[in-house]
Amino acid sequence: MTDANAKPLIIPRLIVGLGNPEAKYNQTRHNIGFEVVDALAHSWQFKLQENRRFQGFFAEGEVLGHKIGLLKPTTYMNRSGQSVRAVMDWYKLSPESLLVVYDDMDLELGRLRLRLSGSAGGHNGMKSIISHLNSQDFPRLRLGIGRSKGGGETVSHVLGKFSPEDGPIVQKSLDLAIESLELGLKSGIEKAMSLYNGRTVIT
Repeated sequence: MTDANAKPLIIPRLIVGLGNPEAKYNQTRHNIGFEVVDALAHSWQFKLQENRRFQGFFAEGEVLGHKIGLLKPTTYMNRSGQSVRAVMDWYKLSPESLLVVYDDMDLELGRLRLRLSGSAGGHNGMKSIISHLNSQDFPRLRLGIGRSKGGGETVSHVLGKFSPEDGPIVQKSLDLAIESLELGLKSGIEKAMSLYNGRTVIT
């Protein structure tokens, strides 16, 4: 028997990675959302292509029986909401169908955190998306980038590149992100939250 009161599973239809588009920002801490989407596209054999209507690189296909879109906005971080809203409107998606992947200084490198909703937490890309959707009730996956060890300036830290010794942890974080999102597609985001929010990458 099925529980008539059971909540429907929350399964994303659009996964957005946040970052800045210029080559100089490649592999910086602030662009780890882009890296997750690139890793998903590679794993799922999706071909990200520039889409001017969506102001970003976009791909779509079927994964685990679900039609999924991947998006990397090219609007720069603080205008990410323009790109996200364009895709949401085109496909007539509700906010809970969206999942946004981005960096978080409050989490140490190697940790990730899935949530179903919440504030921007000071992240400019998330501020823009919340403003354009007029809602903060959408899932998000935050990947830890940690804080500057020397207590240095925040901007230079988030726009700086990972050190060579951080490389293996970053790669394992990307692998963990893919695992968690694939479980979210199969069993719902809440199930993925219960299994992955306490996990830490072991090097």
